[in-house]
Amino acid sequence: VQLGPEIIAGYDTSSLKTIAIAGSALTPELSTRVQDTFGDVLYNIYASTECGFGTIATPDELRKAPGTAGRSPVACEVALFDQNDQRVSGANKRGRIFIRSAARYEGYTDGSHKQLIDGYMSSGDTGHFDENGLLFVDGRDDDMIVSGGENVFPQEVENLLAARDDVFDAAVVGVDDAEFGKRLRAFVVSEPGAPQDVEEIKLYVKNNLARYKVPRDVVFIDELPRNATGKLLRRVLAEIDVDS
Repeated sequence: VQLGPEIIAGYDTSSLKTIAIAGSALTPELSTRVQDTFGDVLYNIYASTECGFGTIATPDELRKAPGTAGRSPVACEVALFDQNDQRVSGANKRGRIFIRSAARYEGYTDGSHKQLIDGYMSSGDTGHFDENGLLFVDGRDDDMIVSGGENVFPQEVENLLAARDDVFDAAVVGVDDAEFGKRLRAFVVSEPGAPQDVEEIKLYVKNNLARYKVPRDVVFIDELPRNATGKLLRRVLAEIDVDS
């Protein structure tokens, strides 16, 4: 979809029945853009090497709730636990995501290094269920930024920024701060020809999220660092000296 409508229009995609995404977070903006471009053929698969499938979001679910990870398939269960290893229940209550699955691997990597609670294995992610029982992954546990005593998952801010027409890509990391411990720094890749207005980006986040989720720094960058499979390299961003 990033090739643009002119290039896509040159191909016959009428036989395309399924697009599956896995291995990285699906933003609501990308979810909607893919289905608007190719039709309702997108499936979002939430899985881990150790457990296999955790949940699968169907095209219909992604149309109604863009970015959702969906529901557990047969022989799989997902549960949320708090920091005291107690079950978290109720809509929009955040907790650590654990998976119990009949497809759990016994070899290669059996998850023996992962926390287990009542047969559920930690995925290393945090998320919540909405009112309809759909799972949303809020971010990796180790990506969480503690700024001034408040917990911030960068994915929420990134999804908001990605929804802007003038933003091609965005990432948020925590950097050392003498007053808050960590502060949020947003790296933004603009769409070609779009203005680069730091204060506009900050105001946009302030108008849509809690004040403590507003990036103190906004850095415009040509491209975000990613590995060979397209995963964002947050550590590389956090180490960039923006003052040099």
